[in-house]
Amino acid sequence: MNPFDDETSRFKVLVNDEGQHSLWPSFAEVPAGWEIRLDDSSRDTCVAYIESNWTDMRPAGLKAAMDGNRG
Repeated sequence: MNPFDDETSRFKVLVNDEGQHSLWPSFAEVPAGWEIRLDDSSRDTCVAYIESNWTDMRPAGLKAAMDGNRG
């Protein structure tokens, strides 16, 4: 089974410098460039967190560039 699909496992929510969020299995090492935003929670809790906090899917750099082009 894919560890990301296991609804009985514990997960983390990770966020990178671009503001992108990731569901991450608690047993796996956090990759470089990512920080833990929500630690050791149920899959449903993590997915709900991501859905409510990552509402703009554009990377931070793209958002800044687009906002700078508004006149």
